[in-house]
Amino acid sequence: MLSAESLAKIDREVAKYPVDQKRSAVMAALRIAQQEKGWLQTETIEYVANYLGIAPVAAYEVATFYNMYDLSPVGKYKLTVCTNLPCALQGGVDTAEYLKSKLGIGFGETTADGRFTLQEGECMGACGDAPVMLVNNHKMCSFMTREAIDLKLAELE
Repeated sequence: MLSAESLAKIDREVAKYPVDQKRSAVMAALRIAQQEKGWLQTETIEYVANYLGIAPVAAYEVATFYNMYDLSPVGKYKLTVCTNLPCALQGGVDTAEYLKSKLGIGFGETTADGRFTLQEGECMGACGDAPVMLVNNHKMCSFMTREAIDLKLAELE
């Protein structure tokens, strides 16, 4: 189900914890599986759980709790915009509306060409850089004005 490379990465994560605490690596293991597969199908979550020796429901609970895990296909670029209060006060809602208009999609939707998925996110811990946007769960983009959004979208083309 997962490549030898992904399993080796998971093994490195598991090795960070005591032998009887493999469960501690579930977040990293799900992230690695998602990077390989693009999103987490139920079968993938179950495979990760079995690999770690935990109940599938334990891995599923993690995958459904955190918004960094995708339980359905997403675009090549997943854009998550923070709209919590600090970001909202600094233009986060305007950032989200501009992206919706620019991409022609709403939250939870993907552009017809499959390039962009837009998500609303919870606090990303970068309130001083508001408004912020996360690209593919890994790249934090700060001070997302309309001009900054246009530049970022052009960079992702």
